[in-house]
Amino acid sequence: MNQIAGFNPAGAEIESPETMPHSVEAEQQLLGAILTNNDIFDRVAAIVGPQHFYDPVHARIFEIASARISKNALASPVTLKTFMEGDEGLAALGGPAYLARLAGAAIAGFAARDYAQLIYDLAIRRELIALGRDISARAAKMEVDREPREQIVEAEQALYRLAEQGQADSGFQSFLHASLEAVQVAVAAHKRKGQLAGISTGLVDLDKKLGGLHKSDLLILAGRPSMGKTSLATNIAFNIARAYRRGTKSDGTEGAVEGGAVGFFSLEMSAEQLATRVLSDASEIPSERVRRGDLTEDEFQRFAAAARELEACPLYIDDTPALPISQLAARARRLKRTHGLDVLMVDYLQLVRPASAKDSRVNEVSEITQGLKAIAKELDIPVIALSQLSRQVEAREDKRPQLADLRESGSIEQDADVVMFVFREEYYKEREKPGDHDLDGVAKWQEEMEKLHGRAEVIIGKQRHGPIGTVELSFEGKFTRFGNLAKPWQQDDGF
Repeated sequence: MNQIAGFNPAGAEIESPETMPHSVEAEQQLLGAILTNNDIFDRVAAIVGPQHFYDPVHARIFEIASARISKNALASPVTLKTFMEGDEGLAALGGPAYLARLAGAAIAGFAARDYAQLIYDLAIRRELIALGRDISARAAKMEVDREPREQIVEAEQALYRLAEQGQADSGFQSFLHASLEAVQVAVAAHKRKGQLAGISTGLVDLDKKLGGLHKSDLLILAGRPSMGKTSLATNIAFNIARAYRRGTKSDGTEGAVEGGAVGFFSLEMSAEQLATRVLSDASEIPSERVRRGDLTEDEFQRFAAAARELEACPLYIDDTPALPISQLAARARRLKRTHGLDVLMVDYLQLVRPASAKDSRVNEVSEITQGLKAIAKELDIPVIALSQLSRQVEAREDKRPQLADLRESGSIEQDADVVMFVFREEYYKEREKPGDHDLDGVAKWQEEMEKLHGRAEVIIGKQRHGPIGTVELSFEGKFTRFGNLAKPWQQDDGF
């Protein structure tokens, strides 16, 4: 690292074969401007972060200043001196007096954004050079267990991180940086005045229990066949995409302020079948009649109108079967880069392939769930993955699923932030109808069926950041649609 001796406000980037591209002078000018006028920080915070500074002392100065400014406290040479008196790097540059020299040498606050952009661009160039060298070194190294295809996926992943976050590798970050992010999340939640912290599913009671869908969370939605897990996932995806509204977010960036863009990996059903379900829900025409073509002219016009209305919905479907987890991640990255991505759905987990064959199915599922959690963290989005349940549910008298019923449950239960089960008691009760000769039994059965008709439960068996419990929903089988269940005391309120 070059020693910082004096100041050269007109200095540009320094570039030679011996050193990585950087500009000490631009860093000095930006820091000096911020320490002189804290309002400048708000103009550059969306462009540059501590990780973009070439000089580590400058990175620490920026980090401490940003933490104080975010708490509405003054960041000046005097206040920062308290936090940096023991800093060895600062001592090598002249100690706390260096902070005063930074502020004193700042020339133009109006050029702060230009300096910030220059610092960011040079940081990206350094990362690109380092990444290129790493890709070249890995490609030159012949390893039996590492195919070129894997290296391409890894390189794409690193390039994506660089494009999205300005860094190819995150590495360690200080607690100061982590606590600053936590405070910003808390402030944003407080400003919403009790509204959802995450993306709304469109199902009020489920939102209350989950607080919405949170970024970087892996949610598992499990159920036995015919319980409606694909229907529920489709309904949630449709609700989110339909509510999509773009604007300026609380952090100043452009993106979804309501709803979101949804990516749906349908490994079981075709894109056409999935679209039919969505349009059946929107037009309120039973999907089996749509498939048979048994529609009146009025119903067909209603179906076509729903298709026209929803064609602009940001719901993207990939129905490629048996996708490897590495390819699934690569396609999700590409979708976020090209069209945006706020929620990812995977239907279903057991149909995703591991990157390479493992010695047991448990290890394969473990790699898949870890990969899905990695996607959620890397893309900073909620990932909802559907999962099958083992047959042991059917052997119990109480058919309500439990965590132990998850297939290969160890890894799924461990990696997931939320585990939910879809359960419709009506499905099992329907198969318990007594013989017609048992009149009392039939009458009792009909009474029980009436109570259960059109009702479903979502059982939250695990939630890392909130309570577990049961959420009751309505279910309309002919439209394969889940909805909010009106409570008796809500009837008069129009719910």
